[in-house]
Amino acid sequence: MCSSTPHRHSIFCIIPPTMLENVAQNGNAVQRATALNTLAVDQTIRAMRASAPAPRRSRRAQARDLMAGPTKQRTIFNAGSETNLPGTLVRTEGAAATGDVAVDEAYGGLGATWDFYFDVFERNSINDEGLPLVGVVHFGKGFDNAFWDSKEMVFGDGNLFGRFTASIDVIGHELTHGVTEDEAGLLYFMQSGALNESMSDVFGIMVKQKALGLTVDKSDWLIGEELFHGTTLHGDALRSMKAPGTAYDDPLLGKDPQPGNMKNYVNTFKDNGGVHINSGIPNHAFYLAATAVGGFAWEKVGRAWYAALLDPQTRPNSGFARFARRTVFQAGTLFGVGGTEQKAIINAWQQVGIKAN
Repeated sequence: MCSSTPHRHSIFCIIPPTMLENVAQNGNAVQRATALNTLAVDQTIRAMRASAPAPRRSRRAQARDLMAGPTKQRTIFNAGSETNLPGTLVRTEGAAATGDVAVDEAYGGLGATWDFYFDVFERNSINDEGLPLVGVVHFGKGFDNAFWDSKEMVFGDGNLFGRFTASIDVIGHELTHGVTEDEAGLLYFMQSGALNESMSDVFGIMVKQKALGLTVDKSDWLIGEELFHGTTLHGDALRSMKAPGTAYDDPLLGKDPQPGNMKNYVNTFKDNGGVHINSGIPNHAFYLAATAVGGFAWEKVGRAWYAALLDPQTRPNSGFARFARRTVFQAGTLFGVGGTEQKAIINAWQQVGIKAN
């Protein structure tokens, strides 16, 4: 998220503010200017979102979508390097590729995310009520981020980083913020905020795995790997679910600060209480559980995580331990108490320092 407020309807950004702050401190004049510009735009949009009511679709539009049945509805706009949203309409559902790589990658990534949620969970778009998916590309000048603002997915072109549209897991990550907002409404602060971020990483990586047909042993478990391709950055990705804290070590970005265990939990007021940092703990628990069970992550452990996200006992202020207990409960409900899946999930949480039963 780009803001320093736990407001439920602000914007959620893939590049943490602390990472951009490091660039602003460590970079050359051009790099500093890019980072500061991105942070300034982030905060401006955040302020606009915080002062506006939560977006609501008319009852007529909701009823029309429900009556039509589950159907992908993608619309891509080109902001033309400006910051006025949404920009010029450039591609609609079913239209041919445009030849603009950002437009076509955004269209494909939105589709892969919609397909994942429908094929695996029978979910009708982000809100389960047929919400049309809107993407905006070429946003701003030197805007080094991508975000979901509860209405649309917005992509900068990247300057320090590579194309944000190139990463399917980034798109899945951002759109999953909408799913979490619609279901559990996890507050974006401290542990509940880190869970919010972790949900996006968990389902973002599964969107990528499903799109590529990857079993848990074939996945790299990296979030935002494509953002580092073709750059001079020293690192593999934004985050590693397999080995939190090892994704990057770069003179500009700093060193990946994510812990993978509660004994290394980071107490901070930066980044809304470390939401992009401490998310490494539940991220690693999911990785451990999924790889212990094997196969496709979305078939067993992913189902337990999704059921826990929808569980009424997962409250907006839920911390790691409460959510962990809900995953264990749901695994027992879905696959049997004392079964392989439930045992793997209990053990995974234990390995990251959380008692889940």
